[in-house]
Amino acid sequence: MNKDFVEALQQVALERGVTADELITAFEDSLRLAYLRQKGYKPKDVEEGMGPVVEVHLDPAGGGLEVLEIKTVVEKVEDPDKEISLADALAYDPDVQLGEEMEFPVDPEEFSRIAVQIAKQVLTQRLKEAERNRVHTEYKDKEGEVITGQVTRVDNRGNVYVDLGRGEALMPPKEQIPSERYHPGQRVKVYLKQVQRSAKGPSLIVSRASEELLKYLLRQEVPEINEGIVEIKAVAREPGSRSKVAVTSHNPNVDPIGACIGHKGQRIQAVSAELGRERVDIIQWSANPREFIRNALSPAQVGNIETDNETKRARVVVSKDQHSLAIGKAGQNVRLASKLTGYEIDFEEAEEITDLDMALAKAASREERPSVSQDAKSRFESLFADEGKDQEQ
Repeated sequence: MNKDFVEALQQVALERGVTADELITAFEDSLRLAYLRQKGYKPKDVEEGMGPVVEVHLDPAGGGLEVLEIKTVVEKVEDPDKEISLADALAYDPDVQLGEEMEFPVDPEEFSRIAVQIAKQVLTQRLKEAERNRVHTEYKDKEGEVITGQVTRVDNRGNVYVDLGRGEALMPPKEQIPSERYHPGQRVKVYLKQVQRSAKGPSLIVSRASEELLKYLLRQEVPEINEGIVEIKAVAREPGSRSKVAVTSHNPNVDPIGACIGHKGQRIQAVSAELGRERVDIIQWSANPREFIRNALSPAQVGNIETDNETKRARVVVSKDQHSLAIGKAGQNVRLASKLTGYEIDFEEAEEITDLDMALAKAASREERPSVSQDAKSRFESLFADEGKDQEQ
């Protein structure tokens, strides 16, 4: 063994992304196992502790290689592989004592071509394990973050593989934006959803369909969100098509919706462009469920809302001309509103909802009253009617 070999090992370590110490340890372990295999011990035997105790030491500085068999000095030998009698030990060292360990050098020339091949296989395996451990350790700390990667390939099942720099991640079809098409070399922002260990190494699952990716992009584009002035309270998303984001402001002088949309819609357009032109609706969050549901159903204008907080159901009065808008194309608007608010929404269609009905319904929501009584509504309408008569006279 020479110094050039050690330098070659260090170069391989650099290319594989592992430390030189890790690679040298793997090399030493591979030679140890190869020696035991040459002695006739199978991997299972080695795992069970059978065979001699062998140590391999590679000197990184000088390139020297030392293989040693370790035996314990005993009065009576029961395991010849691991023990040596005191009488035999004294022939090597007159000062040796019972219980001491003796080292017996092994000539590296004793390694056969088969043993060298075994060592190569074990080293390759250990090297892969070291790489896998390094990748798992590095990306486990990044789980839940958004990373920019490069698409490497797309298989015939529609799975997209993304190079994250030190590891390759999988983006299955359910984590993709349906309207997007991916091709090798394409750079994409992905949310690192899951990092797991498996028999084949660390499994990295990334997503572009996650709601967390939308939150990340909003934080990047809207300084008020990044600074904590504006808070994202809830997100409902149908990737590539439409999303609803509920926001609130912790500063009365900052309009949360305006901050997210930006001047001439520049901020929200940048977010939409990154998500394949997905439409992103920004709505005002409210602690009042009825007001929150009303906001979530926009752009539809709805009337009175009754909620059951125990069953998480809401009954919403809507006029005929607003009914289809409240439901949305293929039910998308109400589906997103339901997901955003956590309430299952049922509609009750009314022939017509006047501006007065709308004003009273909104007031009831804001004041958190169950509803405006019919008697109060009639008296309120009569005041307007009397005022109109006076004006005519």
